[in-house]
Amino acid sequence: MYRLKSFELDRPGVSQARIWEPIGDGRVKCNLCHRRCIIVPGAFGACGVRYNHEGKLYTVVYGLLTAANADPIEKKPLMHFHPGASVFSISTAGCNFYCKFCDNWVLSQSRWSKVFGEPYEPVDVVEQAKRSGCQGISYTYNEPTIFFEFMYDTARIAKQNGLFNTIVTNGYMTPEAIRELQGLIDAATVDFKGGGNKEFYRRIMGVPDPEPIFESILEMRRAGFWIEITNLVVPEIGDRIEDIRHLASWIINNLGEETPFHLLRFHPDYMLQDKPPTPVETLEKLAKVARNEGLKHVYIGNVWGHPLENTYCPKCGTLVVERKGFFISKWRLKEDFTCPVCGYKLNFRGLFHGVNYKGLVWW
Repeated sequence: MYRLKSFELDRPGVSQARIWEPIGDGRVKCNLCHRRCIIVPGAFGACGVRYNHEGKLYTVVYGLLTAANADPIEKKPLMHFHPGASVFSISTAGCNFYCKFCDNWVLSQSRWSKVFGEPYEPVDVVEQAKRSGCQGISYTYNEPTIFFEFMYDTARIAKQNGLFNTIVTNGYMTPEAIRELQGLIDAATVDFKGGGNKEFYRRIMGVPDPEPIFESILEMRRAGFWIEITNLVVPEIGDRIEDIRHLASWIINNLGEETPFHLLRFHPDYMLQDKPPTPVETLEKLAKVARNEGLKHVYIGNVWGHPLENTYCPKCGTLVVERKGFFISKWRLKEDFTCPVCGYKLNFRGLFHGVNYKGLVWW
């Protein structure tokens, strides 16, 4: 494994960055995420992987992958985009958040001298995705904003090879960064934590204000991204009914009532091990709150076998997609994603790839 010990232009992972501007005296302003760090020569931004070298901004994680493997798309989770597909999932080290509960903290909180990964070229990722039988590539595990340059180059080649691209993101990417991805990224899972509560973000995640995330989601919608929203429910400190009600209402008013909304179960990790796993009853209560606000597809995640892993027709209530964890076990929708009972057209995009799953039962 490669570990960065000092900044050298010819070392693996070092590449000139995108979306920044010089602002005088050798300083640069990074415009990739909403922190918009002003970085002096010889220093890193808050993400710990973008470095000012002699007045130019560089990334130190270009192609240094910490993961490269095939996943079911439902793991992202994307339930209504190319259901049943396989996606080749990649990540690097680094993050622009400091979440105390991060279950990928070994990756996300690696900064400066602790950056690591195996070197890849974009074409290597695409070829490996195709060999693995994947229909798409997912930029995930750590925040994909962090490896924007490699994601951008890989996504272009992926599209040329007939693959779709998805991101799993904290939503802090700037509108100008999102506009650069228009036509390349097809779908986004935007991960909220603690219901988007400002104090939770500031105290538990090291983020001054979650408000820019909403601006970025609207830019993703304008760019044509398919969007699904998740929210990690942290018991005692991040499970307020008012926050879920507000978030659900915003989703309905800005993305539509059939936008998939996933309530994810927390488990103790990293620096937040004094809290218990989220009680299933809490998730069910908050799911009811979101449905009462008007959301039609509310899912519960990280609770295998729960009925709210499944998809139900919003009109007649028929169970149309049954899942077991990340896998589709039964499929009842017609080819155009209409309900076989009442004919209602559900909010899906893409193709059904469920034939790839062994043991799939057609009703």
